[in-house]
Amino acid sequence: MPKVKVNDIQVYSEVKGEGFPLVMINGANEHLDCWNPRLIEALSKKLKLVLFDNRDAGRTDKSNREYTVKMLADDTSGLMDALEISKAHVLGFSMGGMVAQELAINYQEKVSKLVLCSTTCKGNLINPKAAEIMLAVEQGCSLEEIAEMYRSLYKDYPKEFIRKYPSVGNGFTADFVRGNPDCVNLYFQRFLEHPISKEGAQRQFHAVREFNSHGRLQQIRVPTLVLHGKKDFAMPPENGSILAGGIPNARLVYLEKSAHILAEEIDEVIRTIIEFLL
Repeated sequence: MPKVKVNDIQVYSEVKGEGFPLVMINGANEHLDCWNPRLIEALSKKLKLVLFDNRDAGRTDKSNREYTVKMLADDTSGLMDALEISKAHVLGFSMGGMVAQELAINYQEKVSKLVLCSTTCKGNLINPKAAEIMLAVEQGCSLEEIAEMYRSLYKDYPKEFIRKYPSVGNGFTADFVRGNPDCVNLYFQRFLEHPISKEGAQRQFHAVREFNSHGRLQQIRVPTLVLHGKKDFAMPPENGSILAGGIPNARLVYLEKSAHILAEEIDEVIRTIIEFLL
C-alpha cells in the first residue's frame, strides 16, 4: 500500500487479512516488520490487520520537531480516516500501548476493544536503568556509549548476542535467547532493515518519558485487555496492575515466563488476544 497523507507527514501502512479491523501500534524505534510473524499470521486469519510505521520510524516520514504521544495518537486517528476505517479494535505494544491509551481517551468513538501489551501509564514508571539509557540517547551519546550501557546491564546473556545486539535484554529473557537464537536473530534482522535515525529515537524516547495518562485512565470506557510479562525489564510488571486498576473493568493477564516482547509465551498471547477480541 502506498503512503497516505496524515496530518503533516506521509504514513506507510500495510493491511493483512479480512474482517473487522485491528489497528496495531508498534513500540519505540520499531517499524511494522518488527511484529512477531506468528502473531501476525494468527491474527490475520481472524481480522483485518492495519499495520503502520509511526512518525520518524521505518518508511513513514520524519517530522523534525519535538512531539508527544498524543501527536502519535492523532496520527493513528488520521490514518484510520485516510483508510476509511470508522471503528476498530486497537492493540498497542510498549510505546504503542501509550498511543493506544491516548487514542481510546481522545477518540473513544473509533475504538471498539483495546489491547495494551507491555506498557505503562507514566513515563517515570519505566525501569530506572532503561530510563537512563533513553535519556542518554536523547542527550546525543554515541552508539558505542549506548551499547556499553546495555552490555553492563545484561552480563548474563550469551556473549555473542550481547556483542551483536547490545539491547537484547530489553526484549527477551536470557533463557529464551539461549534456547531460541533463530527467533531473536530474526527480530533484530527485521528491525535493522529499516533502522530509526538517531534524531527519531531521541524524539520518540522524549515522548515516552513525558507521557502520563494515570489521572485519565478512568476515561477509557471500552473493553480493555492488559497483557504484561512477569520478567519484563524495561516496563516492570507492576505497570500492568496499575493500568488494569485504573481502567474501568479492565482484564489483566500476566505472562509468567515472558519479558518485554512476550515472545517466550507467544502461543498464550495469541490465544488470549483472539479470545478477547472475538
